[in-house]
Amino acid sequence: MPDTLSPEVAPDTAETNRSLRLGIAGPVGVGKSSLIATICRALADELQIGVITNDIYTDEDARFLRSAGVLDPERIRAVETGACPHTAIRDDVTANLFAVEELERDFAPLDLVLVESGGDNLTATFSPALIDAQLFVLDVAGGGDVARKGGPGIGRADLLIVNKTDLAPYVGVDVEQMVADATAAREGGPVLALARDDEKAIAELRSWLLELLATHRAGQHVPQDPGPMAPHFHADENGGYIHSHEGEHAH
Repeated sequence: MPDTLSPEVAPDTAETNRSLRLGIAGPVGVGKSSLIATICRALADELQIGVITNDIYTDEDARFLRSAGVLDPERIRAVETGACPHTAIRDDVTANLFAVEELERDFAPLDLVLVESGGDNLTATFSPALIDAQLFVLDVAGGGDVARKGGPGIGRADLLIVNKTDLAPYVGVDVEQMVADATAAREGGPVLALARDDEKAIAELRSWLLELLATHRAGQHVPQDPGPMAPHFHADENGGYIHSHEGEHAH
């Protein structure tokens, strides 16, 4: 993987006018919705943006973003998945794909559609049938050791965000070490340490997104299939069970 914030490209493909669809995944509470608000603030003056949020039984994330005033509220829509978060972004993307396509029709032309996953674990990845590229988000409050544990979400996202770095002194996390561990887990893939008031980091994120959009428009960005999800645990009223996706990798 590359060691810069440059998206991978593949030459000699046709140009596209469709919006860039960017997935944002990560565990509960890492700041995915706040990251989307930051992206919108950084780019809304120059790009036409839409947002799709995912929650199991609520539209709370969509309401948060509407109240933040980062976009026209009609450009922020919620999908209530009614199932485990990864199901709606990886296994059966129908509801999300319909929501994205409807948003693109209603506000054509859109430059960027951000699709926020419901909070999930380190196995969460988006299907390339839904999105063109994906960010995975961790935060320092979750512990400095999380990054080095790896997993499909950490290892295969186009960009890994280590979020809420301003909280590091309060939770005893060495941000530089966490970023180094994350970079090693990603075999050199790009990692960005970020806080919502860190103007330098936000500028780096903005540049990465604009470069990704340019390669997408040129038809040079190839969505990376992250492969099947790893087995993971689902809690239920009977104590829970291990769920494996072996044999379901149809994309």
